[in-house]
Amino acid sequence: MTEKVTIDIWSDVMCPWCVIGYKNLEAALAGLEGEIEAEIRWLPFELNPDMPPEGEESRAHIARKYGRTPEEAEAGRTMMAERAAAAGPFDYTGPGDPPRSMLWNTFDAHKLLKWALDSAGAEAQTRLKLALFAAHFQQRRNVGSRDVLFDVVEEQGLDRAAAMAALDDPQIAAEVRAEEQMAFDNNVSGVPAMVIDRKFIVPGAQDPETYANVLRKVVGKR
Repeated sequence: MTEKVTIDIWSDVMCPWCVIGYKNLEAALAGLEGEIEAEIRWLPFELNPDMPPEGEESRAHIARKYGRTPEEAEAGRTMMAERAAAAGPFDYTGPGDPPRSMLWNTFDAHKLLKWALDSAGAEAQTRLKLALFAAHFQQRRNVGSRDVLFDVVEEQGLDRAAAMAALDDPQIAAEVRAEEQMAFDNNVSGVPAMVIDRKFIVPGAQDPETYANVLRKVVGKR
């Protein structure tokens, strides 16, 4: 009999390690097919909640926020690229030469992800989340722009007018803030952070084998 679990993932659209972690989780679940099945839901976490509307160039942001030298920043990018190579690339796929890599405010994106889950379910929310990852990392679109967000929503077959209403819904905004606070209440200070069956937190981007082992242990303790 296939065991079913829920996996809630605190994540930000700006987080490359969240992409790597999800892809590795996906690989783990593929290897557990017929044994363990997961419903995946995404929770909001803003790495840069004070990011202004105009955004910030990513290298300048990392140097300012973490005090890294250009050499240290380049070493970090190299390490991430090596991990990403197995999980899925971040190569630019848009037209022409790649624009600057920017970081954007993601509160509106999180509100739309909350709306997608509530209105269309977990699978639709995951489709939107992956589309936002692709829009940011591979297409280098401004996912802080409402017009861009509505375009991505529509590209995923979701209702543009309903999404527009959702961004101005104070109840959705309050629920996103409450879920962000829940992360801090659970001592989540970085992402990805995956919560299995609302009990077991797996921090950081792990490899597929680690995720598979943790899922088997969780199911085994039932």
